[in-house]
Amino acid sequence: MSPMELQHINVKLFLKNVEEVDLEALIPVFHRWIQDQTSGELLLDVADYRHVHAGPGVVLIGHHGDYSVDNSGGRLGVRYNRKGPLEGTNQDRLLQATKAALIACRRLEDEPLLKGTLRFNGRELEVWINDRLLAPNSEETRRTIHPEFQTFFSNLFGGGEFDLAYQHDSRNLLLVRATTFQPFDASALLDNLHSLAPVGGPR
Repeated sequence: MSPMELQHINVKLFLKNVEEVDLEALIPVFHRWIQDQTSGELLLDVADYRHVHAGPGVVLIGHHGDYSVDNSGGRLGVRYNRKGPLEGTNQDRLLQATKAALIACRRLEDEPLLKGTLRFNGRELEVWINDRLLAPNSEETRRTIHPEFQTFFSNLFGGGEFDLAYQHDSRNLLLVRATTFQPFDASALLDNLHSLAPVGGPR
């Protein structure tokens, strides 16, 4: 595996029927998550950025990580942002962030206040490494960590075919978009990862 350590991983699951998603309805939902504290992480506050064009949307702020329904890049998705460092291997950290995003997405899909409007599109997700010192967005970095992503997404997609595309602009964070040729729902992807146990964070 790569000798490069990946920390501060962000995962975004793209949504379908985005015109039906009511971001305002997320605010009481996220406040209830704070009251319930059922995510396995300490959740602290809700920030409303709906006024920002192609911005972070509505954010549930946590101690070690944030959850949001995010519109960055002009594409709506459920995003998990791991802020704190995590022990273990790169595979452990990719697993933790992706499971956190998938669990949040599944909860939002089942949320009565959202009336079934929020749905994972089943095919695309993005992973950022939000640490330019550990993982600068360079050809050398992409070449070094590519096997890590190949291994992880092969597990996530149950050995099915997928494509990986990288953001090559060095001014931006290191980003890879995974597109699977066979659609999955959030529950199926969680089932594929069930046998892989992350070191820490939400299960």
